[in-house]
Amino acid sequence: MIVGTVSETFPGERRVALVPNVIPSLTKAGWTVLIEAGAGDEAGFADKSYQDKGAEIAKTRADVFQRADVILQVRGYGANLEKGKDDLALMKSDQVVLATFDPLTSLDAVKETAAKGISLFAMELIPRITRAQSMDMLSSMATIAGYRAVLLAAQNLNKMFPMMMTAAGTIAPARVFIIGAGVAGLQAIATSRRLGAQVDAYDLRPAVKEQVMSLGAKFVEMDLEGDNAEDKGGYAKAMGEEFYRKQRELMTRVVADTDVVITTAAIPGKKAPLLITEDMVKAMPSGSVIIDLAAERGGNCELTKPGETVVAHGVRIVGPLNLASDIPYHASQMYSKNLATLLLHLTKDGAIDLNVEDEIIAETMVTHKKEVCHPRIKEIMNPGTKNPDPASAAK
Repeated sequence: MIVGTVSETFPGERRVALVPNVIPSLTKAGWTVLIEAGAGDEAGFADKSYQDKGAEIAKTRADVFQRADVILQVRGYGANLEKGKDDLALMKSDQVVLATFDPLTSLDAVKETAAKGISLFAMELIPRITRAQSMDMLSSMATIAGYRAVLLAAQNLNKMFPMMMTAAGTIAPARVFIIGAGVAGLQAIATSRRLGAQVDAYDLRPAVKEQVMSLGAKFVEMDLEGDNAEDKGGYAKAMGEEFYRKQRELMTRVVADTDVVITTAAIPGKKAPLLITEDMVKAMPSGSVIIDLAAERGGNCELTKPGETVVAHGVRIVGPLNLASDIPYHASQMYSKNLATLLLHLTKDGAIDLNVEDEIIAETMVTHKKEVCHPRIKEIMNPGTKNPDPASAAK
């Protein structure tokens, strides 16, 4: 069995799906590893480093798609709509693809992939259960994004982060407010604290208060009910507009006294909730910075422009896209480990074994045998239809 990796074609994408250090674990399990020439260059992994670990270098992209039984990608067709369709034309029926795919919104791409006969596993859908933690690419990439967001804030802020006592006087620490204490938020808290900032954080889940405080931040208490903020898979759920309205009211006084706001609230498959209004931006000190990590989903700030930095009312509002690609070496390392762990989970006796009774497989597999088999995606495609559980749907 052959597993192949190709270079990424999405504009600005510098990550690679497979790094040299994970190759021995795959070859030990019986896989032959095929890498498109130059696939790892942007991330800092030369062809020779792959060869040294036992991989074969393919001269062309088409050769990888033609020979491989399994394809590993950072961005599959659904997450790379402009260029990804070219890859779909190169794929063969019964090929297995492991990639991010944006399956909850890229429905046409899902249908086309199913029609081609591809068994697609969308990495965004990995269930948040204990035995799938090492496959959870959302957490891996959120770690990178949370770290990088703080560096962006420090670059854009007109102040330094740490308190300093100098001959010219004492410099007060920057005040940072993190909205959302998931993986990205917690990493942003930790990084801000390492840089010496005074950090406040808020999350509608009271249970994370202890984690926030353990990192040296102050947890902002708000009189809001957030007990139902997660779905059964551990992902954030959309709350009602009345909830968000009250949340914004309570948050205004905190934002008005803050140098940096980092927002992280994103709902898979939905527009990001509005947390920072224009009036709240007006109340912030001149020179303040907002880093909106939900920019890709429309943004948590009313004034965010995805992929751009805008200045409004004296505040710099940064809407970064694909932050993980800014640190491609370690982002690739983490994502590759996620992919390899899932691939090994699918491997039995040197071959792919799609046991649809397994929760990880059933929850992650989107298309199989020329059908869309994921219940949630089928429901989005055909609202109102009743779908069985993922395991029975994938049979």
